[in-house]
Amino acid sequence: MAACAEFIKSQFPSIDDALFQYVEGVLSGGADDFDDTEEIYEAIGEVLHGVGQDKTETEIRKICDRLLFIMKPNKAKLISNGPAKVLNAPVNLGSMAANLENNVEDIKSIWVMSRDDGFKVDAKKLEKAEAKLVQKQEKRSADLATTRAPVVPILQTATASQVTSKKESKLEDKGNNRAQDIRIENFDVAFGNRVLLTGADIVLAFGRRYGLVGRNGLGKTTLLRMISSGQLRIPSHISVLHVEQEVIGDDTVALDSVLQCDTVRENLLQREREISAKINIARIPELNSQLTEVYTQLQNIEADKAPAKASIILNGLGFTPEMQQKTTREFSGGWRMRLALARALFSRPDLLLLDEPTNMLDIKAIIWLENYLQNWPTTLLVVSHDRNFLDTVPTDILYLHSQRIEAYRGNYEMFEKTKTEKMKNQKREFEAQQQHRAHVQEFIDRFRYNANRASSVQSKIKMLEKLICIVGDNGAGKTTLLKIIMGMLTPTQGMRNTHRNLKFGYFSQHHLDQLEMNVSAVEVLQLQYPGKPIEEYRRQLGSFGVTGDMALQTVGSLSGGQKSRVAFSRMCMGAPNFLVLDEPTNHLDIESIEALGKAINKYTGGVILVSHDERLIRMVCKELWVCGGGSVHSIEGGFDEYRRIVEQELLEAASK
Repeated sequence: MAACAEFIKSQFPSIDDALFQYVEGVLSGGADDFDDTEEIYEAIGEVLHGVGQDKTETEIRKICDRLLFIMKPNKAKLISNGPAKVLNAPVNLGSMAANLENNVEDIKSIWVMSRDDGFKVDAKKLEKAEAKLVQKQEKRSADLATTRAPVVPILQTATASQVTSKKESKLEDKGNNRAQDIRIENFDVAFGNRVLLTGADIVLAFGRRYGLVGRNGLGKTTLLRMISSGQLRIPSHISVLHVEQEVIGDDTVALDSVLQCDTVRENLLQREREISAKINIARIPELNSQLTEVYTQLQNIEADKAPAKASIILNGLGFTPEMQQKTTREFSGGWRMRLALARALFSRPDLLLLDEPTNMLDIKAIIWLENYLQNWPTTLLVVSHDRNFLDTVPTDILYLHSQRIEAYRGNYEMFEKTKTEKMKNQKREFEAQQQHRAHVQEFIDRFRYNANRASSVQSKIKMLEKLICIVGDNGAGKTTLLKIIMGMLTPTQGMRNTHRNLKFGYFSQHHLDQLEMNVSAVEVLQLQYPGKPIEEYRRQLGSFGVTGDMALQTVGSLSGGQKSRVAFSRMCMGAPNFLVLDEPTNHLDIESIEALGKAINKYTGGVILVSHDERLIRMVCKELWVCGGGSVHSIEGGFDEYRRIVEQELLEAASK
């Protein structure tokens, strides 16, 4: 136990005594209380995240893994970085089939959960482990006692509270509040009994573009919903639009669907039609003057230019002139989401809220959107895990962590540099403070029992007590090609030959649509792989960071990133030896995308990746293939050459 305490102190030098005693108390039971890293992480992981704010989830899990190694050196093992296999090299699937479990361990390292699933035990150890498992199950609810016990999902809802000044309330009541800046001060947000934000503040200056970043599950999407729904109050005269739901499919033409967002123009056109109809029936002079007034107002808002503006936006998001004339019911969910984005860009609200806007876009549309938003005239608040997008669009970064929000000027690259420098300064201050503490403590120890120095010693003790620690285009056929490769579709021409031991693991770009929203994460695995013990499902979910009560919550109540982890967990439970990943980064935070890239590079099986995430492509791809124009071809020069081609196409299109 002393070794564990020493290790924790070395990793978290700023941990205060109360938290240290708590962690020490949890671990004091020794090795018998913990079977694997996951159980240690469930017990103390949240506390360690709070203390080590500069540490990623991966680093915290590695610390828990090391604690297990200290307590059980003969049982625990640390993750080893095996050699990466070049993706376009021949793969012997026959030999790989015998090591399916090892292959799955590689992709599990997306969230770096180290455990010895292949550990062999003798009969006595097995008997002891089974007895302990029974004992644990008896402590838990009776619903989890059997292999097919029903799991009761935990339903949770988000709530918010906020303190507003009397001055702002009076201005709002009188209708005199005309401020364009948005201040949301001293507010709390909770999800069920879990506090996401407490005493937080946000100031959104008019005309600036804010990127909201932070780990998955901390409440970024919830915060946007709190603002758009009015649960967090902002001045009533500020119009807010949250692009979250796709456009409902009906007989409205796509171009008209966008134009209808301009309600002022639509009302004037409707008024013009009504007056014209009356004039045709009865020639009343007053009607002519009314019609003239309507025409003047239409001219003032440049109503005649609106169709061209809407068409430019739609074209930038990938809608061809022919597609712009199709009804909304003819489009898939992904294209309807693009329509919702087009409507938002056209209507230009005072505050535009975007949640992962690049998820449904191909690279060409992402580049166009980045350029378009750089000239956005009002206030923008966007949640994104696309590193390149965050480096290009935002003027400011809002960093959500530890139940609060910190504001940084500049794009994501500047934010990282500033945060790193801030942590270095805090470390230097802490080290200087520790030296000062040591000096004072040395004085106290030397003269504690010296009567002549008693008063001086007491003053030093009081001073010491006061020191605190400061620490290829969408629709081009990419998904269709993948489905042909996996045998889900039959090619119209040619042959498909596969090895008899080939076992695909498919991660769909619409993986969230394929999850049951009204059941728990545990039940998701039960439905796909029935007949296994509950503990096995929970271990599998825990391997991907879905731990504790999160595994029992309804899938619908999880964040987008947490849902993705459930989908990854389900995919890997089948022990595939060939991964087909179609847009796997949707809803993942930046840290998880980085970890995913490292896991793909390490994975010893075959991998086909479809992605519009530039950073991930540069990180893992050894060979780049472009799908379009009814063909698939390799491109020389990699992603740099592809980006040059796309930008040239956009430039030529803009000049026409």
